[in-house]
Amino acid sequence: MALKVALVHDWLTGMRGGEKCLEVLCEIYPEAPIYTLVYRKGAVSPLINSHEIRTSFIQNLPRGIKHYRWYLPLFPAAIERFDLRGYDLIISTSHCVAKGVIVHPESRHLCYCHTPIRYIWGSYEEYFGGPRSSSMSGRMMTLLSPWMRVWDVISSRRVDHFVANSHAVAERIRRYYDRTASVVHPWVDTDAFQIGSEPGPDAPYLILTALVPYKKTELAITAATRLGRKVVVVGEGPERRRLERLAGSDVRFLGWLETGELRTHYRNCRALLFPGEEDFGIVPLEAMACGRPVIAYGRGGALETVVDGTTGIFFNEPTPESLSEAILKLESMEWDSEKIRERALAFSRQRYRDQMETEIEKVLRNR
Repeated sequence: MALKVALVHDWLTGMRGGEKCLEVLCEIYPEAPIYTLVYRKGAVSPLINSHEIRTSFIQNLPRGIKHYRWYLPLFPAAIERFDLRGYDLIISTSHCVAKGVIVHPESRHLCYCHTPIRYIWGSYEEYFGGPRSSSMSGRMMTLLSPWMRVWDVISSRRVDHFVANSHAVAERIRRYYDRTASVVHPWVDTDAFQIGSEPGPDAPYLILTALVPYKKTELAITAATRLGRKVVVVGEGPERRRLERLAGSDVRFLGWLETGELRTHYRNCRALLFPGEEDFGIVPLEAMACGRPVIAYGRGGALETVVDGTTGIFFNEPTPESLSEAILKLESMEWDSEKIRERALAFSRQRYRDQMETEIEKVLRNR
């Protein structure tokens, strides 16, 4: 009898690193339905779109598809309402609540965890502290976050086997959930991102990110502007308007771009600026696949991808001054595009698929 599998993903509103990982699972299990809080048609790849997609009640709430984050307090109830009876295997890919689905005794549950919910754990202050604490959302989260932390820990017990996307995330899983996790790094599309012509000394620095507080985009803009360097910012998010107001004339905001345009900006940049502490970070690997060095904050997932002095430079303090020093250091060095790309080639799609299939076999053996 064929294995009956269900996939669970937080939301399907764009194709970022988490969705690319989900895509490989869709390839392994082409008949598996996908359960998700919200689905925006046309926002994900044809492979994901080819699956039956089952959404939560949040999909039908006022402006729920576009502004689903308004309904964060309802996420636990929404994910728990999915009926997953009859499945042999549930695979959740989770950075929010997907791992909290209720799993019945006959099923096994593997969670590929991008991070425990950052809004209520390590990044809580960046989202809701300081000046934001007096806003409506800040006051609401002051009341709700203790309850959500309790739910997050309790729901982690529904997972039979955790797989983390980095050693940094595996440590968070241990700290917050008291669970051990295997580590399988995400993959980078080295076919789509390849080396181009060497950019000139006046080439801009590139920032590619969701414009949300914990990404520290302001830090990178400030450092580059103080040095008089050009910057291209690719990405969208609630911080965009504020960042545009503080940025100088040498900073361009382009929103999200298709792969071809994005590849052009990777190839034409002096280096990628990666100023936040990330769970893992596909973006540095895409830049490295194009032969471009990375300046990254020396914590979190970047430590597992960037090789200091070979594929990029680390800065150690989350300040414009520390990042500025790293920019000047990078500009004083020679960089080998082929060696930089070689590092990215270690994170192939096939390697990710093979390692995930091994982890799936582990959890099925314990049925």
